[in-house]
Formats: sequence, C-alpha cells, structure tokens
Amino acid sequence: MTIRHLRIFREVAKSQNMSKAAERLFISQPTVSQAISELEEYYGVLLFERLNRRLYITEIGKKLFFYAKKLVKEFDDLEERMANMTKIERIRIGATVSVGDSILSDIVNRLKELNPKGEIYSYVGNTEIIENKLLNNQLDIAIVEGKVKSSDLIVKPELKDYLVLICSSQHPFARRRTIKVDELANESFAMREKGSGTRELFEEYLAKRHIPIKVVFEGNTPASIKKEVIKNNYLAVISIGLVEEEVNNSILHIIESEKNSWNRHFSIVYHKDKVLII
Repeated sequence: MTIRHLRIFREVAKSQNMSKAAERLFISQPTVSQAISELEEYYGVLLFERLNRRLYITEIGKKLFFYAKKLVKEFDDLEERMANMTKIERIRIGATVSVGDSILSDIVNRLKELNPKGEIYSYVGNTEIIENKLLNNQLDIAIVEGKVKSSDLIVKPELKDYLVLICSSQHPFARRRTIKVDELANESFAMREKGSGTRELFEEYLAKRHIPIKVVFEGNTPASIKKEVIKNNYLAVISIGLVEEEVNNSILHIIESEKNSWNRHFSIVYHKDKVLII
C-alpha cells in the first residue's frame, strides 16, 4: 500500500466512478481498478459494492476515505514544502533511517523533476547525527522521526507515523492480537543503535512503566533489525511503513501500541538562522 493507492482511492470515493477518477488523475481506468483491487486485497475488506455498473462505498470504505484524505493532504503538503527548495541551486537534505527507507527517495526524485539543474545531496543517519550535522551547517534541511533537542533548530511536524511491535510468525506473540505491556518484561529485543529516535521513544515508554527488557542485538538499519526478528525470534519496534511487505507475506506479525502510545510525526527540521523558503 502506497500514497499512490490512497490518492487513487480518494478520487474514486469522491466521484463514485472509476472512469471519472482515471480522467482526473490522467491515468487509465484499468490502472484505477487494479489499485482499488490491491487495496481491498491488502486490507482484506470490500471498499466498494459494485451494483448495476455503479459503485457504492461501504462503511469500511468510508472510514478509510476519512484517513486517506488526511494522509494524502499531509504528504502533498510535505512535497510542496520540499518542492520550494528547488529555488536553491544546491540543497543538502538529511533524513533519519526510518524516513530514508520510506519516503526520502520519492522526495529527491520529485525535486529532480521540478528542478533538473539543481544539485541535491542527501544523507541518512540517526536523529542524533542528523541534528549535529544541521547545527554544524553540514545539512540545510532534514526530515526526522525522533526528538530534536537543540533550541537552535526549528521543528515542523509534517507527516504522521507510528511504531508497531514486530515478531516472527513463529513467536508466541504471533498468535495474539493484543498483549499487555508487562508481558514485554525480560523479552529479547533487537534495537536500533543509541541516538536513534525510534529507540529513544520506545525506551522512554518502557522507563515510564518500569518495564525491563533484554537488548540482545543492536543494528543501524531496519533490514538488520528485521533479519534478527525473523531468524532469531527476537522482538523489535519499528515504523509501520517499513514492514508492509513482510506483514503481507506473513513473515512478520505486528501488534500496535495501546492508546496510540507510539504515534509520532516525520518532521522538517532546519537551523533557526538558515534562510529557507518553506
């Protein structure tokens, strides 16, 4: 499931007609139909009733439409802000690992389309490293998922994200839809390195509840974390956007946090003294 799927779904829901949605998006009707089918298969639900060659959105479809409108708008706003950077001949963009693995390449490609002559440098690291590079003028702007500590940096939340607990299909938790937080005590975890925003958020959550865990693996990429979870039956916490393929293929199982405790934003960050048009 991608932003493109949600954008197509939004247009179909608004027009209740796949042909009209295709015209508005300047794509073919079969492409629209395929995108809707992929969404329905991904979520395992029926989004539209098809009666007498007409579409009627289902109740579940209405709920998805509510969220899709918000997410597409947030992503479009983010793209617009980053597109304004094309007025600068050279832009140095930083991103934290979760962002780098999910949306950074799309943003860079979009900037290249808007300004083919512009020079773009991009760098991916954890929140702590990105923050230091912004403070030392090694980056002009960044998109991060962690907490930024320096008061010299401007932080503007742009795109919603949330973390999920992941385990292999062989783990006892894989047969559960929910777990209590105290059940995490003394479980073996694969964690991001120190300085990671993902790790900091999760460790703060555990500390407030006095839940001890065992960190048995540390890695600096989502791929390394997922590999340990799958191969060695560890637990991990990771951005939902980084495990879609494994979840769809039943390789990984996800459990969401209670009361949206791990919700967060991808934020645009830049130095307060940096002159940027955003």
